[in-house]
Amino acid sequence: MELRQLQYAIQIAEERNFSRAAEKLHIAQPSLSQQLSKLEREIGVLLFQRNTNSVELTHAGSVFVAQAQKIVDAMEQLKQEMADISSTRKGRVVVGSLPITGSHILPYVLPAFRERYPEIEIVLTEDTTANLEKLTASGQTDLSLLSLPLAEQSLTYEPVIEEQIELAVPPQHRLALQHAKSGEEVHIERLREEPFIVLKRGQGFRQIALDLCQSAGFAPNIVFESSNIDTVQSLVAAGMGIAFVPQFIARAKRSEFIPVYLPLAGTAHAPTRTLVIAYRKGRYLSKAAEAFIEFFTSTVQKHFQ
Repeated sequence: MELRQLQYAIQIAEERNFSRAAEKLHIAQPSLSQQLSKLEREIGVLLFQRNTNSVELTHAGSVFVAQAQKIVDAMEQLKQEMADISSTRKGRVVVGSLPITGSHILPYVLPAFRERYPEIEIVLTEDTTANLEKLTASGQTDLSLLSLPLAEQSLTYEPVIEEQIELAVPPQHRLALQHAKSGEEVHIERLREEPFIVLKRGQGFRQIALDLCQSAGFAPNIVFESSNIDTVQSLVAAGMGIAFVPQFIARAKRSEFIPVYLPLAGTAHAPTRTLVIAYRKGRYLSKAAEAFIEFFTSTVQKHFQ
């Protein structure tokens, strides 16, 4: 049994397709099929059930792939530990990020980090919250920039900062005009009849928005969904509805279409979200990854607190 055969089995399980797996592995499909058959003969069990249009894991295959992933991860972590011993200022960190974090926070972090650590390579992977949690749990990212709560139980995290959530409304909205006169915060229960614009499913802040409404006793009237927070804000500014927006994003908004941002009132304190750096429990963090965590946290706190 060879390490590359374990990697082949993991990739096939992920893609559920020999052609796509071979493409990702940069080998010919016949070679991939041959190596898998060789592996199955060696261990004496069938790992995959080959169908006409798909490949499905057998029970033995599920057990094998889970253990193979642990072995491959352990090998990668061993390599990283040895690299750290030889140099504490070199390395490669795969960072998962939500698009809203990548576009509004990382410009403050990455250029300065590269200047301080020119020999540490940062590889950025942008995806939805749900996918980033899976990528981090499987070791495909070293760490991910997410917000609480985390659904994946195998992840742990380092808190970065807690930010308030604000309400974005069109400039001529009644709440904007009332706030201009009184300066009062907006109670969420007053938004029951308002049309909401939210992020699409799979994005963590969407669930935060839904939970805020639910805690106020209603389900939001969603009139439009977008995968881009800037699109959400522009549509609010154009009068299509209202939206909850993280304070970082509201502070950074620069566009022709700019909504009005209003503070929200809560039962005990204003609603917030907590930005965290998440990674798999028990995973070895390289010196490069530790340097990124420390630098990211201090930079964000400096610019946004």
